[in-house]
Amino acid sequence: MTHALETRGLFKSFGALTVADNIDFQLEVGARHALIGPNGAGKTTFVNLLTGRLTPSKGQVFLAGEEVSNLTQSERVKKGLGRTFQINTLFGKMSVLDNVALGVAERLGLSSGLWRTAKSYANVTEEAMSMLELLGIQADAQHIVKDLPYGKQRLVEIAIALGLKPKVLLLDEPAAGVPSMESERILSALDILPKDIAIMIIEHDMDLVFRFAKKITVLVQGAVLCEGTPQEISKDTRVHQVYLGEQHA
Repeated sequence: MTHALETRGLFKSFGALTVADNIDFQLEVGARHALIGPNGAGKTTFVNLLTGRLTPSKGQVFLAGEEVSNLTQSERVKKGLGRTFQINTLFGKMSVLDNVALGVAERLGLSSGLWRTAKSYANVTEEAMSMLELLGIQADAQHIVKDLPYGKQRLVEIAIALGLKPKVLLLDEPAAGVPSMESERILSALDILPKDIAIMIIEHDMDLVFRFAKKITVLVQGAVLCEGTPQEISKDTRVHQVYLGEQHA
């Protein structure tokens, strides 16, 4: 069976410090998966290894069965690996539509020219608008990004990532800094994303995790502690000891 994303023996160390400890991981096609763990567990490091931001000391990364361990970040994006970051990386003084159109233009190879030139392509604008419509924020298309509530800014990030036509979408703390009312909107947006995209979220909001994920991986000290359904994870005594606490008993 070909997985959307897979790692085999993924290992990373900085001198004597091991930050990813022989991780074997599979993300299925169309998965709704969550990666959780205490602060310092190595979650963002793991995602950086998946996306090519970090190079593993040992081990392999596969995307749709093809090894991508030696590919750059941009090469992995072109292969279908999309990502959002824990802290948003938007162009705050540009409009929502322009931010998303930049992502579409990048995928189509138009962004190397002047932005005004790329922007003039009708297909770029139309596709960018379709991403906003999918996430229900088309009314904000001409609004300046920095003027939006933080929750909507996170939705703009997701729209940009979708504009890259990913097969796998990694969302690093999509609800970080977002009020509970707006995190509900993010969850609703994730619910309507195309079912063939494999999505993994890295998230501390356990309510969001347990409502979104069909499968959860728990990472502790750079290694996989356990993996299972939300029901299995909620009952695992090891997870309670290192992370969840009695409120999720």
